[in-house]
Amino acid sequence: MNPLSTYKTISLNAATVDKKWHVVDAEGQTLGRMASQIAAVVRGKNKPGFTPHVDCGDNVIVINAEKVVLTGFKSDKKEYLRHTGYPGGQRSTLAKNMKPSRLIEEAVRGMLPKNRLGRKLFTNLFVYEGTEHPHAAQQPKPLTF
Repeated sequence: MNPLSTYKTISLNAATVDKKWHVVDAEGQTLGRMASQIAAVVRGKNKPGFTPHVDCGDNVIVINAEKVVLTGFKSDKKEYLRHTGYPGGQRSTLAKNMKPSRLIEEAVRGMLPKNRLGRKLFTNLFVYEGTEHPHAAQQPKPLTF
């Protein structure tokens, strides 16, 4: 018998997931680079027991959202599209006219799966402008990139 065949692949489920809390300071961070790292933590891809169909990621709190950096001319030229649901209802907004917390949320949301699991994972992200957040009771650990 081959000794390597005795190893089992560990698959997490909702009962066995160990969810932690992290806090990220967005001051001086580039939007896309920070968002990709946050999306990986929210998804759980940084854990050895990552299971693609389970919410095994951690909760992430982002503070100082107003101090995030957009490089180049992105703040003047980058457009975000949305649709009202009515005919001819497409609306566009420049990045400089959006709330900074909304910019971070949209960047991370675009990097998560586009299905039920992605919508559930997005609820694990909390973005705040300023240094205060109401999640002190969860004792979040600082996360640096």
